[in-house]
Amino acid sequence: MSASAVFILDVKGKPLISRNYKGDVAMSKIEHFMPLLVQREEEGALAPLLSHGEVHFLWIKHSNLYLVATTSKNANASLVYSFLYKTIEVFCEYFKELEEESIRDNFVIVYELLDELMDFGFPQTTDSKILQEYITQQSNKLETGKSRVPPTVTNAVSWRSEGIKYKKNEVFIDVIESVNLLVNANGSVLLSEIVGTIKLKVFLSGMPELRLGLNDRVLFELTGRGKNKSVELEDVKFHQCVRLSRFDNDRTISFIPPDGDFELMSYRLSTQVKPLIWIESVIEKFSHSRVEIMVKAKGQFKKQSVANGVEIAVPVPSDADSPRFKTSVGSAKYVPERNVVIWSIKSFPGGKEYLMRAHFGLPSVEKEEVEGRPPIGVKFEIPYFTVSGIQVRYMKIIEKSGYQALPWVRYITQSGDYQLRTS
Repeated sequence: MSASAVFILDVKGKPLISRNYKGDVAMSKIEHFMPLLVQREEEGALAPLLSHGEVHFLWIKHSNLYLVATTSKNANASLVYSFLYKTIEVFCEYFKELEEESIRDNFVIVYELLDELMDFGFPQTTDSKILQEYITQQSNKLETGKSRVPPTVTNAVSWRSEGIKYKKNEVFIDVIESVNLLVNANGSVLLSEIVGTIKLKVFLSGMPELRLGLNDRVLFELTGRGKNKSVELEDVKFHQCVRLSRFDNDRTISFIPPDGDFELMSYRLSTQVKPLIWIESVIEKFSHSRVEIMVKAKGQFKKQSVANGVEIAVPVPSDADSPRFKTSVGSAKYVPERNVVIWSIKSFPGGKEYLMRAHFGLPSVEKEEVEGRPPIGVKFEIPYFTVSGIQVRYMKIIEKSGYQALPWVRYITQSGDYQLRTS
């Protein structure tokens, strides 16, 4: 079973709007939620699920709002939380920001959305692109003459409308990998992982079926190709359009896509990554009157590739002043509110090595407390490059009209949480 009712409360716990889906829990029970929340918070026993007698409150906080689902049965909690987060996503796509003001300003649309998102306690249409076809922000009421139920809701494919037409049929595939890395002061890698997403931009007519082929290690082993140039994907998550049973059977990624932009899948690889941009730093303090910092950055990726928009954030003492910089490339600036120097390099080719020197004055009075040195943080983006070696081997597009379509593939590697400790 799922939710009996859904409430949106302000920061003080006062209901702004609610929708009763099943009528098996009295709507007045919500009065117990806020006192229960405050009590649990004071006891240090706050939990995402609170109970009062036979009534359970499953809640999440977003901005200055609480979204609360009530149930009296043994509900599927993960389904309810997934629904609450999806509701926030839909509201954010409609109103840009979800807060108390956007609920008050769009009362009628919010109620209509709550009506369509769930039916008798079960999630129904949760794709905002489909909802926007018949719940518009221009009018608070649905236009007369239009069917209350759009064709997509009665389709087997609820995330795509029928009758879509394009003059030019194209699919753009972006494979984006973020590198999370933590290196300690002696240069050994403490944490290293790749978090990948495959995003699609689809401009295809009709109801096409797409099949995506990757150099997936499990697939290669199933087909007798061994481990040659393959990657082992972990924690794979798919968009609802992917046929999971087909993937489980033979690792085929088969789907009828939504129209436009969407994230097809995400994955993780806990492989040891060689730091793509390596940083060495030397900090010298002179008789508490000045500090000199020397930072060396080296691109440890192939020479044909170039990292764009590189930003190296170097921590400096909080009492530093009078900054002076010298860089072999790019520019450096002092950001006192963050106690860092940002060294910006627009274009950083692989194999290159660059230097930055910074000079700061320090107050003559020595600080009594010893400051811990935060790590150096690095941001970058490397186009046409993946760390994992993942490859889109093919994209087959099958549609009954038999048109030809062009798939375009782009690879991007970027920094995630990328830090190098200096002490």
